[in-house]
Amino acid sequence: MPEPVAPVEAVGEVVLTFDDNRLASDIFGSHDQNLAFLERRLNIEATPRGNHVAIRGSVEAIEQARHVLEALYARARRGDTIGLGDVDGAVRMTSAQGSLFTPGEAGPKAALAHISSRKKTVTARTQAQDAYMRALVRNELVFGIGPAGTGKTYLAVAHAVVLLERGEVDRIVLSRPAVEAGERLGFLPGDMREKVDPYLRPLYDALYDMMPPERVERGLQSGIIEVAPLAFMRGRTLANSVVILDEAQNATSMQMKMFLTRLGDNSRMVVCGDITQIDLPTGQISGLIEATRLLNDVEGVAVCRFGEADVVRHELVGRIVRAYEASDRLKQGGRS
Repeated sequence: MPEPVAPVEAVGEVVLTFDDNRLASDIFGSHDQNLAFLERRLNIEATPRGNHVAIRGSVEAIEQARHVLEALYARARRGDTIGLGDVDGAVRMTSAQGSLFTPGEAGPKAALAHISSRKKTVTARTQAQDAYMRALVRNELVFGIGPAGTGKTYLAVAHAVVLLERGEVDRIVLSRPAVEAGERLGFLPGDMREKVDPYLRPLYDALYDMMPPERVERGLQSGIIEVAPLAFMRGRTLANSVVILDEAQNATSMQMKMFLTRLGDNSRMVVCGDITQIDLPTGQISGLIEATRLLNDVEGVAVCRFGEADVVRHELVGRIVRAYEASDRLKQGGRS
């Protein structure tokens, strides 16, 4: 009896034409690097000619590539800069939203969430980011939990910058537990900002990405943008502010309760952390884990979780996260 033969995947080719040659060149990338990335991710061949690009591959891959390029072209027309990360994000979203597409349709039926400051527009690259960005708009308190590189802190700062620019809040407050220094910052040299700078560097990086440097510096000098270690938040009431706590997995239960009860009128809080990287002493409960358990069903609170599939840094970062998660699963299996 002959063995069954696997069906041959249908292969086709389409040619896309973009009205603006310059924008077409932008989405193809320098030396067509964006198209090369698309070829690797979708297993297609993409051949550019001026403002045209011929795409060859499976019918499904061609359709996905078409939607990716059309989505990127729409963003380029809006003035966004298109890089490899944007291409990767568009691929992820079209993969996740496959059911939202109809062959021949011009794009997704559901618009992706985005944050637009005067300097930059950030568009969701994964479904988890999309849900997180929408939660930031709808809720007074949002928890963003997940591994490094998922954008949880960056998007929180971007959202804060937009609210500040719109005049919806008066200031941005950035905080982080200084676990590495045991909260004894007096032993470190310099003024308060110099003491906590090493711990708040990721927050600064996001600020400078979303705002002109001179505005960031003016904000820091005037107090419109404030940085403070978590230990220095006690006794305060933060009104008309966006308050962001980063590395929250290293906050104790008492510290987390103290921080959350600082919320004042017309304020928003965002708490970000990675519960797989807790640096607290053995046996001490992470305030982040406890808070999300206690507040998960409280009105006005959203808990957004990211996984390794949401890592939007270099491709290697995603593979590193997957390797560590696989190792953790093996260890847990060995203990059970």
